Amino acid sequence: MQIGEIIANVFATVLLLGLLAIMFFVSGKQLLPERTARMVIVLPVDAIKTAAFKNTHLNLPSSFNVGVVQPRPDGRRQ
Repeated sequence: MQIGEIIANVFATVLLLGLLAIMFFVSGKQLLPERTARMVIVLPVDAIKTAAFKNTHLNLPSSFNVGVVQPRPDGRRQ
């Protein structure tokens, strides 16, 4: 190899690396994405807000007065 070829190869390599660097700077994106941790904070459960009661049956009265109940509205029927 002659000295001229070595200089030309070094210049071509530096030029290629410079073009790649300029391309990455212009695009503004990283070559590898930044790794971030996604943390989740688990709060204690509030029984009132989640309705997590151990009572599985409904507390309905044994009887009620039908005369107090108002009729269901008709709504729009076509």
